[in-house]
Amino acid sequence: MSDSIDPRTPILIGGGQFTQRTAQQGKFAEGEAPVPMLTHAARLAADDTGAADAVVKAIDAIAIVRLIADSSEAGRLPVGAVTNPPRSVARQLGVTAKREIYTAPGGNTPQQLVNHFAEEIAAGRTEVALLAGCENLATLLGALKAGLKLEWGEDAGGTPEEFGDYRRGVNDYEKAHGVWFPVNNYPLFENAIRGAKGRTVAEHQKKLGELFARYNEVAAANPLSWFPTRRSAEEIATPGPKNRYVGFPYTKYMNAVIEVDQAAAVVMTSVGKARELGVPEEKWVYLHGCAEATDIWHLSERADYTVSPAIKLMGEKAFAMAGLTIADIALMDLYSCFPSAVEYALDAFGLAEDDPRGFTVTGGLPYFGGAGNNYVMHSIVTMMDKVREKPGAFGLVTANGMYATKHACGIYSTAPTKGPWKRENPKDYQKQIDALPRPKVVVEANGAATIETYTVVHDRNGPMLGIVVGRLADGSRFLANTPAGDVAAMEDLMAKEGLGRKGTVRHENGKNIFVAA
Repeated sequence: MSDSIDPRTPILIGGGQFTQRTAQQGKFAEGEAPVPMLTHAARLAADDTGAADAVVKAIDAIAIVRLIADSSEAGRLPVGAVTNPPRSVARQLGVTAKREIYTAPGGNTPQQLVNHFAEEIAAGRTEVALLAGCENLATLLGALKAGLKLEWGEDAGGTPEEFGDYRRGVNDYEKAHGVWFPVNNYPLFENAIRGAKGRTVAEHQKKLGELFARYNEVAAANPLSWFPTRRSAEEIATPGPKNRYVGFPYTKYMNAVIEVDQAAAVVMTSVGKARELGVPEEKWVYLHGCAEATDIWHLSERADYTVSPAIKLMGEKAFAMAGLTIADIALMDLYSCFPSAVEYALDAFGLAEDDPRGFTVTGGLPYFGGAGNNYVMHSIVTMMDKVREKPGAFGLVTANGMYATKHACGIYSTAPTKGPWKRENPKDYQKQIDALPRPKVVVEANGAATIETYTVVHDRNGPMLGIVVGRLADGSRFLANTPAGDVAAMEDLMAKEGLGRKGTVRHENGKNIFVAA
């Protein structure tokens, strides 16, 4: 059958991943640095091809997903920098790559890289691409807390190529009101979604527990999971000493866990090159459809927090490219940093919350582990294994960066694609999202106001910050906080329905302050 396939058709031929457990054992000094972790994952991916030596020698492009240590809006974490990760990995592998890429931040980047290199391979611009990423934040933070100095820095020379969207994720207005941490922002989406569904807090909390219990069940059976512990829907949904609120209504068990030590890598090439390298055909995985789209960049300017136009549009494009519908999909890994990210995808793809196919192959970011910007590389590697186990079945992977901002998806199968591989340029359809209407945003808000959505941010001691997205009488939107230190106001916002509540907003000392009636 493969003889009739266009030899330039892009395929994934190897995937590797691992979870390093030393930090969980308190052995922080024994944890591997980024370059050894990346190299280990790369070798696992090469071994998975069945032709490791030939494949490694043929690598002409290496792309590394940005480390969280290099990604924070708050500044770089205090550990030595790896100035050119792709070249450092190339040296460990004994190869020289023509292209060296170090991506922008964002959980969308692993899938975006697969989409990009599929196009590069189909066009003949790349022969064999290695895509890899890792996160060792558990070791890094554990070592820092223990007073250990990590010598992880490495300067391999050269400057890697940039890839992806490097724009700052928030503006100063959003940051001033606390709307710049994922744990603060996704709860804003969640309460808006709850309102659209007409549910009380208790009703919706029960549904969230049930939704994420399905992820947790998969993670509990996955030996690579950071937390392979089975939890009931009630346990996930109910706040308590071990499961405190992080950002209302999200409990700890609903949040992505970023303090993990995990790495994953993928090798891509063409059908013709795979034959030349001796990669067995049973290893080949085809990318049938793919797409990327970005929602309106600034959260404060999005017209509707209950849906993601970008996920819906990219889904339409990917399914059209593949000639499939959601009914044809047997396996899914829907990005799950928080429940609202999953709910956006369910809405976009027309999926019910209890769809029997399930929504993850790994176990999701709160349980398998949210390996920084690189989680979706684990999704892709796991999906490769799953579709190989079910020849001809189709698997969907979605990816999400920042605050449900940057999105990418891919549809995978061992079934060959038909005809020349070609995708639509994402820039052409991105114009549809960019042209969507946006509300008028008022920076200095004063007067009668109504809550559009809200959250209460918690630390280990309880409520610490109330965040309100509101509307003035003329319909213009504003961001605000509850009065500083007013725990009673924050508790009141959780005890009573906040959506649609009336109050007043005033601007003082560079911030808007909302007081409920």
